[in-house]
Amino acid sequence: MTNLVNLQDVSLAYGPLVLLDKVSLGVDEGERIGVVGRNGGGKSTLISVLSAITEPDSGRVVHNRGLRVGFLHQRDDFPETTVGEFVLGGLAEHEWAGNARIRDILKGLLGGWDLNLPMSGLSGGERRRSGLARLLVDDHDLIVLDEPTNHLDIEGIAWLAAHLRGRPEALVVVTHDRWFLDAVTTRTWEVGRGSVERYEGGYAAYVLAKAERDRQAAAAEDRRQNLMRKELAWLRRGAPARTSKPKFRIEAANQLIADEPPARDTVELMRFATSRLGKTVIDLKDVSYSIPGRTLLDHLTWQLGPGDRVGLVGVNGAGKSTLLKILAEEREPDSGTVRTGRTVKLAHLSQNVTELDPTARPLQAVMDVREHITIGKRDYTASQMLEKFGFQGERQWTPIGDLSGGERRRLQLLRLLMDEPNVLLLDEPTNDLDIETLTELEDLLDGWPGSLVLVSHDRYFLERITDRVLALMGDGSLAFLPGGVDEYLDRRAAGAGDVSVPLGASETAAAEKRAEDEAPAVSAAERRAAQKEMQRVERRMDKIAKQEARLHEQMAAAAEDYTRLAELDAEAKALAGEKDELEMVWLEQAEIVGD
Repeated sequence: MTNLVNLQDVSLAYGPLVLLDKVSLGVDEGERIGVVGRNGGGKSTLISVLSAITEPDSGRVVHNRGLRVGFLHQRDDFPETTVGEFVLGGLAEHEWAGNARIRDILKGLLGGWDLNLPMSGLSGGERRRSGLARLLVDDHDLIVLDEPTNHLDIEGIAWLAAHLRGRPEALVVVTHDRWFLDAVTTRTWEVGRGSVERYEGGYAAYVLAKAERDRQAAAAEDRRQNLMRKELAWLRRGAPARTSKPKFRIEAANQLIADEPPARDTVELMRFATSRLGKTVIDLKDVSYSIPGRTLLDHLTWQLGPGDRVGLVGVNGAGKSTLLKILAEEREPDSGTVRTGRTVKLAHLSQNVTELDPTARPLQAVMDVREHITIGKRDYTASQMLEKFGFQGERQWTPIGDLSGGERRRLQLLRLLMDEPNVLLLDEPTNDLDIETLTELEDLLDGWPGSLVLVSHDRYFLERITDRVLALMGDGSLAFLPGGVDEYLDRRAAGAGDVSVPLGASETAAAEKRAEDEAPAVSAAERRAAQKEMQRVERRMDKIAKQEARLHEQMAAAAEDYTRLAELDAEAKALAGEKDELEMVWLEQAEIVGD
């Protein structure tokens, strides 16, 4: 197996914060590695050094000669150009349309988009999808992805996992999406405290292996503590005898004391008391809601009961966040009624992390909700609760505008929980949270006695904390899915109930789509025949590509034999002509399949 990248004794620090401390590791051809760890622990720094984007303070980063690295940043600058020019570069339409992989990428990430739209007109999430599509269109030896699932819905994440599994390149990916890690990776790197621990297997295997390592470490620590207690008791046997004690015994005891491990730096999420719920929680009756050109909710009747734990999925733009706002009575429906029970004490965690005053301090923000809270039999101050949520010392007085996205998310969650709600509406709560914080949050929600509605693209988190899944399919209705997320993906693949306007589509493109939907449908037999013809053309084009490659090699070898060179050139032109004809045939059949 060919080695692609090697890190040898690499160290990197920012001021007093040491992110990498003499780290040595490598990536081999075809490896698929998931990178996990706490936010701020050095994950993004590690892959940036690995990709030769960031220079380490010391050590060596060795790349295989000619290594092609495709790197997806969390934040990219985008040029003033169209989506098509940005994603496809200089490829002509017949070139990319004749490439099955590129067609699949465009369908999976930019399905229904107008490729002539300017990049400047896209949202941040749409630009992110465009950047990912551009990277996947190219060929690489090593693909490095920093949080690739951000701004993708459940369907998009499932597509990306399947696509990456089918690619031959080596892969290194940083993500907090645990389902994605298990679906794609075969090795795991855990980054923290300057070191990188390596584990075989995806996320599930990593959790099992880490638990076993922790168990062994705990057993070793128990033995060390027992030995330390004996040594300390021996040292305390009285001042008169101390001078006669063997020096090596004193040194052994001092070494045991010096090896005392530091307290674990972790975010502790606690179980908050909640008010009891009555029989009525939230009832929607005949609720409709529209935006210009689209109906998000169409005469929807639904009841959220006491103790219900509901996961809400749907295509982007189907109205999931809007439904939560209607449930929270933050938005009035166009028609219908929303009835909320008398005992309901509701908390809504929205996607917007800028709703807090950026000049305020975390301690002030929490004290505005409540200065003290009783959990169990113990009282906690707002400052003590902030410490338990990872805000130590001066961090409680850092302006909120200077906090990281994950810290602002934790602060929002703490403010909600300090008010002791019994109904939680959570809109993408996993955004910017690392895996350790997610597992703590799951532990809290496991014991949550109230009602819960969750919107999340994190499939692992959604399946972990909810009991049933509902879906907004884009036609204004709410569907119950006994088969959960798998049933949702099956329905989406079959096209059931999807009449939503594609992301990024202009009004003209939307009108064209409606006109196409109203056109006479192609029969199933015609579509199958067209698909077979496309497959035949694709096989022949693959053979032509191989023949062209061989001809180019022969032409290079016969550079000085003009007679032979003319013969080879004639063959190449004949192949090019056949290729053009095949591309036209393919495009004609593609129109039939796409109808």
